[in-house]
Amino acid sequence: MRNYDFAPLFRSTVGFERLFDMLDQASVRSDWPPYNIERTGESQYRVSMAIAGFDQNEIDVTQQGNTLLVTGQKKATQGTSEMLHQGLAFRNFRQTLSLADHVKVTAANLENGLLSIELTREIPEQLKPRRIEINGTTTAISAQDNRPKLSDENPERQVKVA
Repeated sequence: MRNYDFAPLFRSTVGFERLFDMLDQASVRSDWPPYNIERTGESQYRVSMAIAGFDQNEIDVTQQGNTLLVTGQKKATQGTSEMLHQGLAFRNFRQTLSLADHVKVTAANLENGLLSIELTREIPEQLKPRRIEINGTTTAISAQDNRPKLSDENPERQVKVA
């Protein structure tokens, strides 16, 4: 996999930082830690991440707008043991997920090395579809008419329209 250095472009451009960040993230796409996204109800979702070996105080879950950011910073161990084989990945990670509009994080739980983040889609009342009752009375809806109105009150101002 290639990594591109966009640093020279920063010197000659203004306002493209977000574009370069997106390109940088796309070129170093990481699927670690592995995660699942599941629908648990009509408007409820759950993101489950396998983060074995991380403690609760080493994980940070942040929602900013429509972005969910999960980061893990592993603290250095102060042991004198020598690692003969390391099959468990204890590296730091940063996972970013895009959320749909009106999706909010309701809970986060770390249990047995599995981080579960509960999400709920809460559409505001003013954006929900609402049913309009139709009254039993008939009302005539006329089209727009720009012609002068005829009035019986002022007969000298009446205009005959052909």
